[in-house]
Amino acid sequence: MTHTTKNAAAAGSGAYSITITALFTALTCIATIIIQIPSPTNGYVNLGDCFVLLSAFILGPFLGAAAAGTGSMLADIFSGYTYYAPGTFIIKALMAVCAYYIYRLVLRIVKTHRVIAAVSAAVTAEIIMITGYFIFAAVFLGSGFAAAAGIPGNLVQAVFALIVTPLLYSLISRNRYIRFYY
Repeated sequence: MTHTTKNAAAAGSGAYSITITALFTALTCIATIIIQIPSPTNGYVNLGDCFVLLSAFILGPFLGAAAAGTGSMLADIFSGYTYYAPGTFIIKALMAVCAYYIYRLVLRIVKTHRVIAAVSAAVTAEIIMITGYFIFAAVFLGSGFAAAAGIPGNLVQAVFALIVTPLLYSLISRNRYIRFYY
């Protein structure tokens, strides 16, 4: 059995899927908690979107959504922002699903330019994040149009994710062990 065959067997196992999903859930949660810059709408700007996007690219749409949504939601709960937790779960999971499918679509068109595909997917996902939090704060938290005050903070978070995620992704994709799984 070659090394690649062993990796293929491990990648297809239920234990591997659970382990790698749990790892990305934890990484997303930790990246969200490590740096938190408060925003005007009682939320915060953070590094979590980088791992939301990496979860999508590496784990695929369903496991990526599970890791992204759960990790981000747990960060809200652990940080005392429980009122954002349900919205965060839905928004981050939706970001991961859309990022994965946009990534695959652009990769099919551009062929070998993974970074271009990652940036295109990240732009789409960040638009979902900005729009999703505006709608959540306006409608479900009752902020109305005052929820627009959170848009600048979400834009900062989006720009940071657009810069850092492709760089991290480029480094990770060079690792032959990780590259095999997506």
